[in-house]
Amino acid sequence: MSSLSILAAEWHLSDKISERQDHMDLFLRDKSALVTGSSKGIGLAVAKSLAAEGVHLHLASRTESELEAAASEIRDIFAVDVIHHVADLSRTQDQASLAANCKNVDILINNAGAIPRGGIEHLDDAALREGWELKLFGYVNLSRHFYGHMKERQSGVIMNVVGGAANNPTYHYIAGTMANVALQNFTIALGKESQNHGVRVLGVHPSVTETERMVSHHEKQAEIEVGDKSRWREFVPELPFGRPTSAQEVADLVTFLISDRASYTSGVMVNVTGGM
Repeated sequence: MSSLSILAAEWHLSDKISERQDHMDLFLRDKSALVTGSSKGIGLAVAKSLAAEGVHLHLASRTESELEAAASEIRDIFAVDVIHHVADLSRTQDQASLAANCKNVDILINNAGAIPRGGIEHLDDAALREGWELKLFGYVNLSRHFYGHMKERQSGVIMNVVGGAANNPTYHYIAGTMANVALQNFTIALGKESQNHGVRVLGVHPSVTETERMVSHHEKQAEIEVGDKSRWREFVPELPFGRPTSAQEVADLVTFLISDRASYTSGVMVNVTGGM
């Protein structure tokens, strides 16, 4: 059994927040969306949630095998078109190529990010820049590309999946804290202006989310602090409701916020933090 499976059993995650295909009509059918970082975790959950609403998908990720598996799974379940793009979104040329190939989408979901954990003495310049190139500059550059197209059409939505560390900074995730604060203010500033051009820009702040990346983050911290990554559970903080949020909970909120049912919402960040 994987670490994540054990963790789910320990926290008694209920069926009500597991993957589901039921939905209320959000008027998203036949729209199109690009979801980055969509081969697993929150990105894959968002892609499935959008597909359940009839949204045609462009999926982007670095790892071709995982991306193909995700696309195949969605096609098997939902009657939507799914195109996948292998891209390293820390590279400006891949960002530009992806934007050119997907320029007509109605919705951009910025989700790809892998900022390393650690305090300032554990992160060298290369590690900081690598993490920021993918998430911070990746979000900003893709938003720039797609905002131009959406502004011309006078319609579109950009959703940034950022992170609760923006409002709850922690030393052991200092690089992520810095990037998330920047992306929060970027999202708010752009969203305040974009509404003048028929475009909505907004974001969500998930806190600790039940994904394999959550486990790997705490393994890294345990390795740094006590030299034994198997002790990662000792570094999981005390959480609201006694558990992390689920990727599906984040995906459901994202899907609602990008829909016309939330059409008066722009220039804001919505917390998915359980009150933290």
